[in-house]
Amino acid sequence: MDWNLQLNFSQEIDIEKSLEKAVQARNLMLAGKGPGSEFLGWLELPGQMQTGGLVEKMVNLAGQIRAHSPIFVTIGIGGSYLGAKAALAALVDPVEELAILKGQKQGSVIRFAGHHLDSSDFHDLLSLLDMYDFSVNVISKSGTTTEPAIAFRIIRDLMKVRYGKGYAKRVFATTDAAKGALRTLSDQEGFETFAIPDSIGGRYSVLTPVGLLPLAVAGVDIAAMVQGAVAAQKFLHTVSNRENPAILYAALRNQLYESGHKMELLVSYLAKTSFLAEWWKQLFGESEGKQGKGLWPASVQFTTDLHSLGQWIQDGPRHLFETILNWEEGKALIIPVDDQDLDGLNYLAGEKISFINEKAKEGTRMAHLEGGVPIIDLYPGPLDAFHFGALFYFFEYSCGISAYMLAVNPFDQPGVEAYKKNMFRLLGKP
Repeated sequence: MDWNLQLNFSQEIDIEKSLEKAVQARNLMLAGKGPGSEFLGWLELPGQMQTGGLVEKMVNLAGQIRAHSPIFVTIGIGGSYLGAKAALAALVDPVEELAILKGQKQGSVIRFAGHHLDSSDFHDLLSLLDMYDFSVNVISKSGTTTEPAIAFRIIRDLMKVRYGKGYAKRVFATTDAAKGALRTLSDQEGFETFAIPDSIGGRYSVLTPVGLLPLAVAGVDIAAMVQGAVAAQKFLHTVSNRENPAILYAALRNQLYESGHKMELLVSYLAKTSFLAEWWKQLFGESEGKQGKGLWPASVQFTTDLHSLGQWIQDGPRHLFETILNWEEGKALIIPVDDQDLDGLNYLAGEKISFINEKAKEGTRMAHLEGGVPIIDLYPGPLDAFHFGALFYFFEYSCGISAYMLAVNPFDQPGVEAYKKNMFRLLGKP
C-alpha cells in the first residue's frame, strides 16, 4: 500500500524563502550532523521494527495478557503515554471496552497512571482495580521520574497483596536496556522487560514498545501501524523537494513564524482524534521551545470549540495559523425526517452527519481565511492503524526539520529541569 498523505495551504503563504532552508535542515538531519544527532534512532526505527521480530513478540504477549487481565495499567508520563493514548482514543471502540468490563468479551481495557499528581483521580483508578484482575506496564528509562515512580510504588504494593509472590508475572517494564532503578528492580523481581533504545528520546518513542505494547494489548493492529510508518519513512527519505510533505510542512511553519505568527492551532473535526493533539503539542513544544524561539503549539476541536474559542480565532490577534487534520470519515449516520420540524432541520433530512461536518469545515475555513488566518491542510487518509502510524512518523520527521531550521536541538529539554529543582527543594529531597 502506498502512503498517500497530502498537504495543501492557502496561497497567501509565500514559502520560497523557507523551502531551501527546510531542505538543508532535512539533509543535516539525515547526515546526522546536527545537534543531538545521538538521538536520531527513530529515523530508521520503523524498518527495524518490521524486521526484528519485536512486533510479533508484543502481539503474542498481548494475547496472553488479554486472556487474564481485563485491566492493563500503563504507568508513564510525557512521551511514555501520550502517543499510546492518542492512538487508543482514535482506534479503539469504546463499546468493545464496555463489553470487556462487563465480562461479555475477553480482552483488556487500558487505563493510564503516573502522568499527574492528582490523588482523587488516582484513588478512582485504585477503586477500579479492586474490581478486576489487572496487569501493569511501567514505562521509564530511569525508574526515578517522580509521577510514574509514585504510581508504580503504590500499585506494586497493591499487587503484592493481591497476587503474592506471583505479582511479578503481571508486571511488564519498558526501560533502559542496562541501567537505572527500574532496570535493577526488573532484574531483581523477574519482570518481563522491553528496552527503550538509548538513541530514542521519550517524545519520539511511540513506535517503540513504549507505545506499541499497550496498543497491542488494547487490540490495535500494531503490525499495520508499523507498516504505515515504514511507508512514510521510505517516502520521506526518498523525496528531497517540495513534493516531500514533511519538508513542505516545516517550510510553511517556518515562513509563518518568521512573518510574525507565534501560535499554531492543530484543528480536528473528529472527536476521536482530539488527543492526538496532546502528543503533537509535546513533540513540537518540547523540541522547539528553546533559546526564546519556537511556535506555541495549541489545539482546538471543531465544531465544538467554534462555540467557545471561535470568536477569538476569527477576530482576535492575528498571530496564529491553523493546521487542519482532514481525516476521511468512514461511518454514515443519516438525519431523519421529523413530522413537526420544530427545529427546522428537515431541509437536512436524508443527509449524512459527515456531509454536514464537511460543510461546517468548508464554511469555517472560508471565514477564517477571510479573517486573516493562514491555513495548512493535512490529508492523512482513513482513520486506521496504518495511517496513524504514518502520521506519527510524518510529524516526528517534520519536527526534526523544523527545529533544525530554528538552529535548536530537537532532542533535549533543558528547561524541564527548572521546576523539578524547585519542587525537590520544597519537598526536602536529600
